[in-house]
Amino acid sequence: MRIAVTGSIATDHLMTFPGRFADQLVGDQLHTVSLSFLVDNLDVRRGGVGANICFGMGQLGSAPILVGAVGPDFDDYRAWLDRHGVDTASVRVSEVLHTARFVCTTDADHNQIGSFYTGAMSEARQIELKSVADRVGGLDLVLIGADDPEAMLRHTEECRTRSIPFAADFSQQIARMDGEEIRLLLDGATYLFSNEYEKGLIESKTGWTDAEILARVGHRVTTLGSRGVRIERVGDDPIEVGCAEETAKVDPTGVGDAFRAGFLSGLSWGVGLERAAQVGCMVATLVIETLGTQEYTLRRNHFMERFTKAYGDEAADEVRAHLK
Repeated sequence: MRIAVTGSIATDHLMTFPGRFADQLVGDQLHTVSLSFLVDNLDVRRGGVGANICFGMGQLGSAPILVGAVGPDFDDYRAWLDRHGVDTASVRVSEVLHTARFVCTTDADHNQIGSFYTGAMSEARQIELKSVADRVGGLDLVLIGADDPEAMLRHTEECRTRSIPFAADFSQQIARMDGEEIRLLLDGATYLFSNEYEKGLIESKTGWTDAEILARVGHRVTTLGSRGVRIERVGDDPIEVGCAEETAKVDPTGVGDAFRAGFLSGLSWGVGLERAAQVGCMVATLVIETLGTQEYTLRRNHFMERFTKAYGDEAADEVRAHLK
């Protein structure tokens, strides 16, 4: 399968302030606040849901096609993704805007002050999927992840018009979208991804019941945190897959993206929904054990050893043949 992933591409600039923000704030002067914090650490991490998902798929050897918009400062990030098996040739480079960026300072009490600059992400709406499909010889599935809202709507409509199967994955953008936009984005999706909270929010905003939504999509894939994932389809019994045991809980950021990377890779191998979900849960476990969304290394023997322990020999035999 040729799978394209549309979604945000960003960098996170994370800093640490050794004091407490509260000690620097004067209650009756907050309307004129002007502060500068001398920070101890700066950690620059690669991120963005589209890039995170593609990084994981690349590690699994699935040759994903990344679709999104970046600035001219993307060269180092592009080289990193290229080295890890991601096709970045369909990434649009803005001539005037920087790559999206999250800048955040955390104090000793774990309070945070942050800003998100959308930048070149706003130009993702100018990307036509037809040109992507023509370049690679057709697309079998497009995951439409959190991105510029106009881009998400355009990509969804183009998939419908061109009869390209698509997966709806709103994640962070659910909060700013209204019911009509969400209805447009999910109707007819081959897969609908969400976590449990987002599932309830989708139902609340659209006014559709769980059953009505399930009737409008091919499969509903709901991540359940530490309990794994549930996959539902009209007329079939739900498939539930538990998480592989983790060695430590270091950082949950990017765990959902990692699951999607493994699940989509499993689909591309043709191993079936349960196996695909097991691969997704195994990759998610690797990410929760690592600080950063793209800082884990997938070593084949280590991966298969842990996968076998979690899901058994039969599952491992099916997956091993595909894992590069």
